[in-house]
Amino acid sequence: MTGQTREAQLAETFVDLADTLVADFDVVDLLHVLVERTVHILDAADAGILLPNGDGVLEVIASTSERSHLIGLLQLDAHEGPCVDAYTSGTIVAVDNIASTYARWPTFATDASTLGYQSMYAIPMRLRHETIGSLNLFSDRTGPLDPKDTTTARALADVATIGILQERAIREADIAREQLQHALNSRVVIEQAKGVLAHTESLDMHDAFALLRDRARRTGRRLSDVAQEVIDAASLRP
Repeated sequence: MTGQTREAQLAETFVDLADTLVADFDVVDLLHVLVERTVHILDAADAGILLPNGDGVLEVIASTSERSHLIGLLQLDAHEGPCVDAYTSGTIVAVDNIASTYARWPTFATDASTLGYQSMYAIPMRLRHETIGSLNLFSDRTGPLDPKDTTTARALADVATIGILQERAIREADIAREQLQHALNSRVVIEQAKGVLAHTESLDMHDAFALLRDRARRTGRRLSDVAQEVIDAASLRP
């Protein structure tokens, strides 16, 4: 991307990221590409992304260097810092001079200074009222982010948000399909078991199903498992 205008870099980034949003895309790889491109486009020293795990605890999911990974971890351990605040508040947290934030975030200010960062910009990754993480830019210079860069950073955070939510939707859709298929498969087994009970117990199909369900409830097992047991037992009879 060297030698390209910022607009060309940004357009190429959006095209490349769009190409990765296929059914089986790797969301972690997508986020790593995103932070790397963000650093080039916005001329930042580093970038990183924080996301909550299954228990709601924030973790560093992507970073452009060991020191940006470390500063993310240090903020999480101390439960303080712009990255954490952007996620919890759902608003952008701009820090033009990290050294001046000691009173607000003493641990973060000290650790960031030790690592050489002078300013940073934390953008919440949001869709409507849900904040799912934060995109964080680090600089070795003091001073505010250019307004044009602010708009670009928000657009990049939106891309990350879309990628994560699409991956979640695909995963949930797969789970839903699996559950539906299991239900359909179970129904076939249950219908077979009803037929077996109707024949062996001289019952109509309604009463056969009632008997099957009663067995499942009394033994605390799934209806499909009891049905399969009925079918297996019938297959063993001479």
